[in-house]
Amino acid sequence: MQDKSITIIGAGFAGLSTGIYAQMNGYKSQIFEMHDKPGGLCTAWKRKGYTIDGCIHWLVGSSPESGMHGYWREVGIAQGLDIIDLDEYMRFETDDGRTLIFYTDVNRLENFLLEFSPQDEKPIREFINGIRLCLKFDMPSEFDPPLKRLIKSVKAGLFFTVHGQQMKKWMKTSMADFAARFQDPALNEAFKEMWGLKFSIIFLLFTFAWLHKKDAGYPIGGSMPMSEALAKRYTDLGGVIFYGRRVEKILVENEQAVGVRFSDGREIRSNRVLSAADGHATIFDMLEGKYTDEQVREPYKNWPIFPPLVYVGVGVSRSFDDEPQTVSGFSFPLQKPVKIAGVEYSRIPVHIYNQDPTLAPAGKTSLVVMLHGSYTYWKKLAKDEKAYKAEKTRAAKTVVDLLEQRFPGISGQVEMTDVATPLTFERYTGNWQGSFEGWLLTPQNASTMVRRMKQTLPGLQNFYMCGQWVEPGGGLPTGVMSGRRLVKMLCKEDGVKFAAKVG
Repeated sequence: MQDKSITIIGAGFAGLSTGIYAQMNGYKSQIFEMHDKPGGLCTAWKRKGYTIDGCIHWLVGSSPESGMHGYWREVGIAQGLDIIDLDEYMRFETDDGRTLIFYTDVNRLENFLLEFSPQDEKPIREFINGIRLCLKFDMPSEFDPPLKRLIKSVKAGLFFTVHGQQMKKWMKTSMADFAARFQDPALNEAFKEMWGLKFSIIFLLFTFAWLHKKDAGYPIGGSMPMSEALAKRYTDLGGVIFYGRRVEKILVENEQAVGVRFSDGREIRSNRVLSAADGHATIFDMLEGKYTDEQVREPYKNWPIFPPLVYVGVGVSRSFDDEPQTVSGFSFPLQKPVKIAGVEYSRIPVHIYNQDPTLAPAGKTSLVVMLHGSYTYWKKLAKDEKAYKAEKTRAAKTVVDLLEQRFPGISGQVEMTDVATPLTFERYTGNWQGSFEGWLLTPQNASTMVRRMKQTLPGLQNFYMCGQWVEPGGGLPTGVMSGRRLVKMLCKEDGVKFAAKVG
């Protein structure tokens, strides 16, 4: 009888999704998670009655009409979700008192930007035309009926024939390069701040296209309900999750993965081992770097990763009904530059979760300030626990003082502050250098998203990887699709027809 046992490392979106599809296809899987809750980086935590959401701003595939929505239904997330679509992506307030608004409706966005900066008509129209180009792209989905899928496939082929060069041009354009085309300093700075200087702008264009189509809504309740729904779907299918179990080593015999060893010395064995954990830890720690080649090592040597964060949650006894509801918050200028944990800031981004009453007590609001941090700074500081905690306290106080510049009187309304550093992310998720996602999609590596990275390692049998370290750009949708793709691979290897069903 064929041994269909699988060990999965990590109960984030990729690990749980892999487990779900494995259970659907007759495999006997177990997931081992280092944290005490599911979801990995799709997480949230409570402090003094407030919920600090650590992940979700928008969910691609929120529309029942989209191809991605079928995946959410299969893994049990779509059912029961209360989705809202917001009118604004973000706001950027300037030193001279103007407010730059990025609307989610492309026509409204175009009109506003042209009125805001008439001298930048050329790059504005380029940007809008780029979004409209992405709106035309309709990828065929395996959830489409056969005839509809065929028609979509033909249209997609024609799209790339006609627009392939334009798409390639956008893919090869960084946010910094595009921002430099604007004469108005506000537009220049806003584009540089939105997604980071090195990021390929093609993914911002697609984001605005999804927002315009109302296919990137916000799920009320935030991250944790989605992660819990994913875990429930897995266990309902017969899967088992073991929390508080950190995998220290992947056991290998005769160049085959045969099980894992935990940090407490215990071992378990299985026919296959799947890692949905941090890529660097998996390859270079759990496997001691023994199964690599230049193709495997190159990203870890040369590709940039999403920057680590200093994540400041603030609970405020205030409703913020007078502030707009936005997808990603807004950014405001400081009276003078301020250093926080070794990094200087001239502006502060703040996300007011006034669109989600479930994250705070009635009449109160949860706020999040996400700052790019320095992993090295916090790593050195952590050698002295007292100094580390003092710096977290100082960071929280500084952020509240800066919010006072924008919201006079807010410091007297603050009931909770909490700071997560790059080491916090590393401690709870194992993410390399405290990165909050994975590979940063740049003009240099963006094409990898199309051709995909391998989910196996050279010279090692019965071992596989899934998740953000084999899916450049990361994100929740790729986590689910990565797990599904992997189980389809296993089914092919075993001569079994892949099956999936809606829960």
